[in-house]
Amino acid sequence: MRRILFLCEHASWSQIVRSLVLARGLEPGRFELHFACGTFDPRLFDDATLAPGTMTRWPLVSMDPKKMEAAVASGGRIYDRSTLASYVDDERRLFERVKPDLVVSDLRWSTAISAPLFGVPCATVVNAFWSPHAVRERFPLPDHSIIKIVGLSMAEKYFPMALPKVFAHFARPVNELRAKHRLPEIGSLQEVITWGDRTLYPDDPSLVPLSHHDPHRVFLGPILWSPRIEPPPGFDELGRTRPLVYATLGSSGDVRALPTVLDALGRLPVDGLVSTAGRATPKAVPANVRVVDLAPGDLVARRAAAVICNGGASTAYQALAEGAPVVGIPSNLDQFLSMTAVRDAGAGLLLRASTLTSDAVREAVRRVLSEDTFKERAMALARSFARHDVHARFREVVDELTLAKSGKDTEVG
Repeated sequence: MRRILFLCEHASWSQIVRSLVLARGLEPGRFELHFACGTFDPRLFDDATLAPGTMTRWPLVSMDPKKMEAAVASGGRIYDRSTLASYVDDERRLFERVKPDLVVSDLRWSTAISAPLFGVPCATVVNAFWSPHAVRERFPLPDHSIIKIVGLSMAEKYFPMALPKVFAHFARPVNELRAKHRLPEIGSLQEVITWGDRTLYPDDPSLVPLSHHDPHRVFLGPILWSPRIEPPPGFDELGRTRPLVYATLGSSGDVRALPTVLDALGRLPVDGLVSTAGRATPKAVPANVRVVDLAPGDLVARRAAAVICNGGASTAYQALAEGAPVVGIPSNLDQFLSMTAVRDAGAGLLLRASTLTSDAVREAVRRVLSEDTFKERAMALARSFARHDVHARFREVVDELTLAKSGKDTEVG
């Protein structure tokens, strides 16, 4: 059987669950599955994702998610050269033990070094809005401490000028380490993030269009996941007499926004259901709002009239797949890129986490509930999402990369 090794950085749940969903689509009788990440959260791995014994788990050197979150929030480098070198060493040791026929990497920049050194093909999972060929007017400005110093308008004015140097700064450790191992330079941050023998986009091209087609870069379609748990007690009564609004900031949203969201929901004629992902215990909960640690997001979004989230692809795409418009509250650049695409598609509204107010949340929810165009655009995207067969397309890529008679595909920059 062909050995498929999934490697994930544990920055948030998104990377883990995307790989788990892809692994679920590979038949155990044809593939030997291996999964490596920093920790195996039982909320993700003990939900009958795969039959017992069909996937071997491997511990992997990984940055603490809180440390990574702090680095992202400060605008600093996520990885320095020594951290990446330790990642590469750990991955090469793992490759020696597993001897994979294919590595599937999600946010493991180090595989751009370890995979070619070991001679194993690598498929990288990354959202298409990171592609150098993504169609956009400009990069959105994420929340950054500089905004408090110079103001939002000034920061937005000079951000595009600073971006090339910032991206080169982030990519430098990868390029330096590749040079040490006599591998060619990849390029700036966007090229580093999307490096792979195949680049797999968990997106819909109608939402995140690219300027040209590259056969090595494949749209899988949105990868959707929800915990396999029962709805909270009384869920059937929600949304019957007034709109249901589902809110979650997920595992990586700015949790400081939660009290503001709760206050806004409490001043709206809606039923509110809030999932904290176990990250907070609100002190004040309005009478029309229920708070739970986890909820089956797909079922809740299916009934919801609107979804409030951090704007990241995981929850935003889950909402759109069910035809629910989105109010996104992004803070980091990844979330801003995702939510900008949703906003530009007319399927939601974007509110900046650092300047969030209860009135702004309330007005945004009121708009997506009352203006029909938001629902219409969300429904159109739901129909487009439904046309994708993620598992079938992923199996095609796996076959392409593992059944080659001789040699490996050359590196794609």
